[in-house]
Amino acid sequence: MRILVVSDVHANLEALNAVIDHAGAFDRIWSLGDVVDYGPQPNECIARLREYDLVTIAGNHDYAVVPKIDLADFNPDAARAVLWTRQQLTPEHTAWLAKLPERIRIDDHFTLVHGSPNHPIWEYVLNVHTARENFPAFDTQVCLFGHSHIPILFRQSEIEQEIVLERLPEDSPIHLTTNRWMINPGSVGQPRDGDSRAAYAIVDTEEMTLTHYRVEYDISATQKKMEDANLSQRLIWRLSIGH
Repeated sequence: MRILVVSDVHANLEALNAVIDHAGAFDRIWSLGDVVDYGPQPNECIARLREYDLVTIAGNHDYAVVPKIDLADFNPDAARAVLWTRQQLTPEHTAWLAKLPERIRIDDHFTLVHGSPNHPIWEYVLNVHTARENFPAFDTQVCLFGHSHIPILFRQSEIEQEIVLERLPEDSPIHLTTNRWMINPGSVGQPRDGDSRAAYAIVDTEEMTLTHYRVEYDISATQKKMEDANLSQRLIWRLSIGH
């Protein structure tokens, strides 16, 4: 089975459509949370994802717009975007977001979370120390996570249990049959690794590989829609630089 793995779409339909077009044929989508907020088209992004065989978990922004998270935990730009998104969402899509689980286990191979296995909604996994605390918190071969918007991987060797942090390579399959892994595919709708291109991954469950891809999209079109919605200038600007 060929799985399209997306995370942190953040209501950016231009980026999501570019990823879907670039990915080619796939059987299912796994979404790692934060489908909405920040961007200008929350309803359209939810509807687009739901056109497919979809497995998805909740992110902190998804829960904030429901609301299931206190806005005191968000910076002013994010809080303003949350309030705007709440006004835009249809009742159906609000109810759909409210029912999303925090964590999903798929067979013996994959665990899906947004933040981390220990704290699925909020924790950032950006260093070996945090990863080391999280490997015992899942019992599958691979944990796929998002939240930081940075494509990275942590590899734990089977014998020494040593954990290595690496940037997620582009266009190069990772074989998941040995070692244990924590992998962040990066963000579709708001990359923060200095690369403005949308990020995603393809998992081949027969070959047990994961391949990371980047794709350009019409950033100016998304920015224009954000301008029209009177969203934060900082959020608009950062799309151009991928930060």
